[in-house]
Amino acid sequence: MSLFQFTTRRLVFQTCCGLKTPFSKKQRFYLKMARPNSNMADFREVFAKSKHIAIITGAGVSAESGVPTFRGAGGFWRKWPAQELATPEAFARNPSRVWEFYHYRREVMLSKKPNPAHIAIAECESRLSRQGRSVVVITQNIDELHRRAGTKHLLEIHGSLFKTRCTSCRNVTENYKSPICAALAGKGAPDREIEDAKIPVEDLPRCEEHGCNGLLRPHVVWFGETLDSDILTEVEKELEICDLCLVVGTSSVVYPAACFAPQVSARGVPVAEFNMQTTPATEKFRFHFSGPCGTTLPPALAHHETELIL
Repeated sequence: MSLFQFTTRRLVFQTCCGLKTPFSKKQRFYLKMARPNSNMADFREVFAKSKHIAIITGAGVSAESGVPTFRGAGGFWRKWPAQELATPEAFARNPSRVWEFYHYRREVMLSKKPNPAHIAIAECESRLSRQGRSVVVITQNIDELHRRAGTKHLLEIHGSLFKTRCTSCRNVTENYKSPICAALAGKGAPDREIEDAKIPVEDLPRCEEHGCNGLLRPHVVWFGETLDSDILTEVEKELEICDLCLVVGTSSVVYPAACFAPQVSARGVPVAEFNMQTTPATEKFRFHFSGPCGTTLPPALAHHETELIL
């Protein structure tokens, strides 16, 4: 199941790709809304009544913590676009270079902290759980800032910078070592003029399972790889039962995540987008709030006057 092959249902693929779909009148209404609502009071009324909230997050949330997004004109590490390094082929050709890139990203993330958007989501989950309501976070981010903010119900569809997978025994392990191995200490600087360290493969991170010693790789989904089918099944279940969906800091162009919120909207469930700008999916949603997520999200998820205080 690849990034472009995945569809939890045929409807998901058709919704996102513009094919003819057998929508009901109600579904067509929500897909054709001319202008999303930006009235926070209206959103808050919907929020106060929701029992199961799904929050889909992307790079825009972490950008406010100072995390490099490696997108657009500035999306280079040294001479290479991130997309050229985040592939199985790049790792096979030059595992030292790829590990330098990910070592740099890991070290950067260890210096970053969750911002008000991460914290607002985690606090909302904790508060609503005491009321018998639920929040699930479905994130495309690999930085673990949601986890560090306190989010419990978290689905990381692209993996984590702080997990490794053995290329031999396939064992997946949490790994917060800094540096991850001695040979990478002081390596990975992103400046264009820096030369590759050319670390011998035997000195790169190795598996510590008894009798293995295989080469480790970051446990993240690279371009051209498949997503974890078990996680995608969980995502589908959550999207089927949610009665409110938030899309936070995502461009809505990376598949299959770009299909998730339109799928929810297609069955008439309110979707609220929080982003710096509109996206290709904005017109499919009931609400849109423009601005930094750390500014717009906390008041949206704050305690509502109709909530019980437990």
